[in-house]
Amino acid sequence: MTDLERAHYVRDHLPAEGLFAEKTWRIAPRPFALSPNHLELLEKLGIVLHRFNTACNLLYRQSAAGKAHPWVAPLLDAGKPPELVALSRHDKTKGQVAAVIRPDLILTDDGFALSELDSVPGGIGLTAWLNETYAALGENVPGGADGMRKGFESVLNGGEVLISQESSTYRPEMEWLIGADRVRSVEDYTPGGKPAYRFFEAFDYPNLVRFREAWQPGQPLTPPIKPCLEEKLWLALFWSRPLQEFWRQEIGEKGQKLLQGLVPYSWVLDPAPLPHHAVIPELGIQSWTEMERFSQKQRELVLKISGFSPLAWGARGVYVGSDLSAEQWSEQVRLGLAEFSTHPRVLQRFVNGALAKQDYAAENDEIVTLTGRARICPYYFVVNDRVSLGGVLSTLVPSDKKLIHGMHDAIISPVTGSATPVVAG
Repeated sequence: MTDLERAHYVRDHLPAEGLFAEKTWRIAPRPFALSPNHLELLEKLGIVLHRFNTACNLLYRQSAAGKAHPWVAPLLDAGKPPELVALSRHDKTKGQVAAVIRPDLILTDDGFALSELDSVPGGIGLTAWLNETYAALGENVPGGADGMRKGFESVLNGGEVLISQESSTYRPEMEWLIGADRVRSVEDYTPGGKPAYRFFEAFDYPNLVRFREAWQPGQPLTPPIKPCLEEKLWLALFWSRPLQEFWRQEIGEKGQKLLQGLVPYSWVLDPAPLPHHAVIPELGIQSWTEMERFSQKQRELVLKISGFSPLAWGARGVYVGSDLSAEQWSEQVRLGLAEFSTHPRVLQRFVNGALAKQDYAAENDEIVTLTGRARICPYYFVVNDRVSLGGVLSTLVPSDKKLIHGMHDAIISPVTGSATPVVAG
């Protein structure tokens, strides 16, 4: 096939019901090419992230019990209703962590930067369909044609998906993947005795009256309802000086070094005053209010609402300092400090991804090359502490976009290995 024929094949095999409600993207004739080194890192990253999630769970429980680092649990519980705090600490789910792990990896000149770690990710059905479709064209995709389908079924264990109205955009991809009869609206939930996959965020839990009345901790549900584990704050806590020995012990020295090379330096925007002789690490300031006077260059920072909020997903509640005026930046810093007790913020070094190229089929049926920045999202499935890579989703957006997410002018595809450089010259 020509590249145009390949793109037509992909387009023509889209499910009639679609994969995302009212969402479109640019179609590539071929997967996004990654180097062998990129793929090797993706293969070994899953077990490190699972150990990190397990360590986060352990740290929270130790802190909540007063056994170690007592300041951690109150920070992660900030702004959450008592009912949800109790679920985070419930003994019947004490060892449970996310069974599906998806990091957001920004492609850089040196490798990747891990900007977020999602434990309730969308795109599972989409990536499964992409892998199947491009594999049918002869492409060698990580996980193979059925890696996503097998991985997700291993997590479901014959069960069903509970999806909320808030997450309804993703319902078509789930119905395509496992069948409409196994996708249930959580707002109409009644116990059925089957294992269930939770496709709703913890912040939505207080609105789900029937589910709250019917579901009991201990009934098979993954990921567990632990809002403490859905916080972006964890990437800042990973860099916290008092916790460095804990991370080394729990994820190993090699795992710690691997994540240090991936996670941009991050801070919790905590308004507590510092002693007169102390400074905030890496920034060299004595108070967060000093950030209000940062130059545009100094504002190469990202400010994010942390977790328990409808603004905490889909690139909402995210502000790139260099894109804002000094007044707008000051406003967001002040808001973050004022809302610390209810909606903590995490501050992160902004990573400007490497420029990369990929072809797509334009509306006039011409093959066009897009130069942009890529987000790479591997999907890992965890069953009995065994981690498998099911597939890898690539999103390439135009180079003028600072935040990388699914949009109509993005190219969305699987990835494949290539000896040729992926970074644009």
